[in-house]
Amino acid sequence: MFMKEILASQAIAAKSASRILAGFSTEQRNDALLAMADAIEKRQAEILDANQEDVQAAMEKGTRKNMIDRLKLNPERIAAMAEGIRQTVKLPDPIGVEDFHVTRPNGLKIRRVRVPFGVVGIIYEARPNVTVDAAALCLKSGNACLLRGGSEAIRTNKVLTDILIDAATSKGVPEHAIEFVAITDRDAVVAMCRLRKLVDVIIPRGGAGLIARVVEHSNVPVIETGTGVCHIYVDKAANFEIALPVVLTAKISRPSVCNAMETLLVHKDIAADFLPKISKLMEENKVELRGDETSRKICPEMNVATEEDWCTEYNDLILSVKVVNDLDEAIAHINKYNTEHSDAIITEDADAAKKFQTLVDAAAVYVNTSTRFTDGFEFGFGAEIGISTQKLHARGPMGLEALTTMKYLVDGYGQTR
Repeated sequence: MFMKEILASQAIAAKSASRILAGFSTEQRNDALLAMADAIEKRQAEILDANQEDVQAAMEKGTRKNMIDRLKLNPERIAAMAEGIRQTVKLPDPIGVEDFHVTRPNGLKIRRVRVPFGVVGIIYEARPNVTVDAAALCLKSGNACLLRGGSEAIRTNKVLTDILIDAATSKGVPEHAIEFVAITDRDAVVAMCRLRKLVDVIIPRGGAGLIARVVEHSNVPVIETGTGVCHIYVDKAANFEIALPVVLTAKISRPSVCNAMETLLVHKDIAADFLPKISKLMEENKVELRGDETSRKICPEMNVATEEDWCTEYNDLILSVKVVNDLDEAIAHINKYNTEHSDAIITEDADAAKKFQTLVDAAAVYVNTSTRFTDGFEFGFGAEIGISTQKLHARGPMGLEALTTMKYLVDGYGQTR
């Protein structure tokens, strides 16, 4: 069988399963999810063995350390996967929720309700937790899923999906409701994107290259999850006791993720005081700083920032730094270089905070806290399917509702037009 035929057969099977799954009750879906969470914990040893093989292979290939961090699992991360599923179970079921109803003068009763998409295709890179998050959210929202992870995690993802399928089918879920694409050839991405009528929506999760490829080649509707060139602006009215730990942890707590800060902007009036303090903290945590001319006059140890740095998602312990003249310049810089993901201001000035939140064009805009909170679990959505940086259908962390569409139900009694 050729690659296209294999993918089409998987999508056809998933489509058939989705039609059965659409009739499942909340209780049936929740029972399957709880079984999946239990199975992940019980079969932890299998997952860790497969993951160790993936990590070893990635290290031998010279994969960057930050990508190894994304790939590597441990008992704590596996426990977090299981907890994410259980949190999803506790969330309200979006299916069948009515958000509009009207009775027309002719007696027609019109209702709008939430329904599953059908088959959701998810294309992602070296983060095995996405396999679990995606499968759980799709099942909870009544969707079948077609999962295509990165080649770096092929062994881990295969074991994870086998475990999830075994657990779900033991509770009556159709066998092909969770389909895993084991083809590591990069052309499989394009082939998946051409499964119109079989796959209802594609969600890419990964770097800019993957997302651009999916958007360029897909004839299936795409929900674009974006790269994260996230900014924090430290205003002249900032409280340093807030600013220093927020800025530091936004960079170092997990630099490989999309909500980590990549650019720090500092108001000129406080730069001489603030930059040496934050520079020292960053140096202690092995963060490379790349500054503009003004920043480097204050902290000569910084490397030179180039134009490319302002629009780079490092996913590493690297931070670009710029001194700005005022709030307007900070907002203008962010709107020019950000990826409409997450940006923050640190300030005690309520008017400045309001202006920043109003004018910065991003899915999440923060005041006096970190961009690292842009996350489905932190927002109370349970696990997340991704963080959308587009403006149609879904924006920001995508939970269950983002995996649904709508249907109008119309009841009449012989009316004609």
